[in-house]
Amino acid sequence: MTKQLTYILLGIHFCLAVLWVDQGLVPKLLYHAADEQYLWQAQGIDEIPMLFMIEISGYIEIAFGLLFLILRQSKILHILNIIGMFGLTLLICITDMRYFQQAFNPFVMNVAMAMLSIVALQLLKLKQQL
Repeated sequence: MTKQLTYILLGIHFCLAVLWVDQGLVPKLLYHAADEQYLWQAQGIDEIPMLFMIEISGYIEIAFGLLFLILRQSKILHILNIIGMFGLTLLICITDMRYFQQAFNPFVMNVAMAMLSIVALQLLKLKQQL
């Protein structure tokens, strides 16, 4: 049973790592996606600082994703992920509700990522009890 839990947790951690690294790398560092720029501009950030902040947030997201591979027993990491996902969802709600009308919207991904961490926390607790 412990070996199975380890593999399931590894799968969750790998999935969260890939999602965070992708979100930091693709729309922020590689393509400077228009949606990313719009969200920062909606906060009143000028263009030059905005581009710098998009890059910094991309690197932070990549680092956060890699932590899921390094700190596989960390409950705090999962709690931060849950808080972050709901915080980002709220920020987008406040900024522009139209994002939630799209087929692939932030709500879907953010809730899924938060739920992966909720399941991981439960599995980490179960693993400690065994």
